[in-house]
Amino acid sequence: MNEKWNLNDPYLYEALNGLLNQSIAVQTPRGSVRGMLRKVMPDHIVVRMGGAPFYIRISQIIWVKPEAVRITSELEER
Repeated sequence: MNEKWNLNDPYLYEALNGLLNQSIAVQTPRGSVRGMLRKVMPDHIVVRMGGAPFYIRISQIIWVKPEAVRITSELEER
């Protein structure tokens, strides 16, 4: 079976691939989801939130925001 995917939004698809395995916030018409971006497919993404996977259609994404990760320096640890 030879299927070819049509990307509705190739720029968003590429941007999401750059955020793979990072903490993100995603806004959809049904609300927002915050968690770790685990998979990017041509038609959907998988965001792991609270141990559960959330499958979100790329066509339903309004915006995506990388979540800030606090990096502590050695001075703060002392």
